Amino acid sequence: MYYIIVNPASKSGRGRKIWTGLEPVFLQNDIAYKVIFSKGTGHVTRIVAKLTAPDRLPADASPIKLIILGGDGTMNEALQGISDFSRIRLGYIPTGSSNDLARDLGLPKNPALILQTILKGKTVRTMDIGTLSYGSAACQTDVSSADEAPAVRHFAVSCGIGFDAAVCQEALASRFKNTLNRLGLGKLTYLSIALKQLIAARSVSCDIYLDQAEEPIHLNRFLFTAFMIHKYEGGGFQFCPMADASDGLLDLCAVGRIPKPIILLALPTAFWGKHYIFPSIQHYAASQVTLRTSAPLWVHTDGEVSRKSDCITVTCTRQQLRLMM
Repeated sequence: MYYIIVNPASKSGRGRKIWTGLEPVFLQNDIAYKVIFSKGTGHVTRIVAKLTAPDRLPADASPIKLIILGGDGTMNEALQGISDFSRIRLGYIPTGSSNDLARDLGLPKNPALILQTILKGKTVRTMDIGTLSYGSAACQTDVSSADEAPAVRHFAVSCGIGFDAAVCQEALASRFKNTLNRLGLGKLTYLSIALKQLIAARSVSCDIYLDQAEEPIHLNRFLFTAFMIHKYEGGGFQFCPMADASDGLLDLCAVGRIPKPIILLALPTAFWGKHYIFPSIQHYAASQVTLRTSAPLWVHTDGEVSRKSDCITVTCTRQQLRLMM
């Protein structure tokens, strides 16, 4: 039995159409399945939590097979509902606007080909999972949004605080994004918003604690820090080209004091992973990182933004997720 969760709104409404083209594969091959359409923010998490609840997964049961048809954000919502990753097998058919997870996994662009590979069931790939916690023993305060978003979130691709999260937050509310998606130009959404956010970026300092280090890396002024499991975020920016999704480490791209005109030069180079030629952009790697800022900033997980914070702890659990590929 396959459980298929479809985000019909993904890619400006093309998610449902893509599923319509795939459903005959199950019918023609007499493959048992149940399809569920998501109905808004948080619904995918509730669906997955119900499907994967411990009372549905006795110790001798086979792993439950979930296929997510949506974007990186839909996959991120699904992760929040899983209580035991070892009992789940996930398939992913990307229908979003950025599809950074699919880009790094090297998935074909044809959804039918991806589904065919999933159903053959020949390959299960293990992948790291990141966990974001708001606040920690090292933090004095934590500033959250009024709706009190959950204190812990998992992510598959990346997490970030500062500029990149602010870009994601504006993109999620952008009507311009939907227009560009319909024209097949979704990547331009993030680039245009990034330029706008860059101009408005405020001066904030931060301390970065890698693993168990007692002394932090201090950035008197920083633009953002991205914590990467995969290489890409934001629709193809290769912020950490050295990232390995199965090594148990977070790769950090930390952008410190750098003049805004120089950022305008550096940002496009990130599409090719060449931005480290600029001295104020540094790479670090660790399995756990605590980051404190002098003011609360937006934080994202896989492009999903729910609150601001001035202190976060990010960890990586090695080879936790099992993907049907």
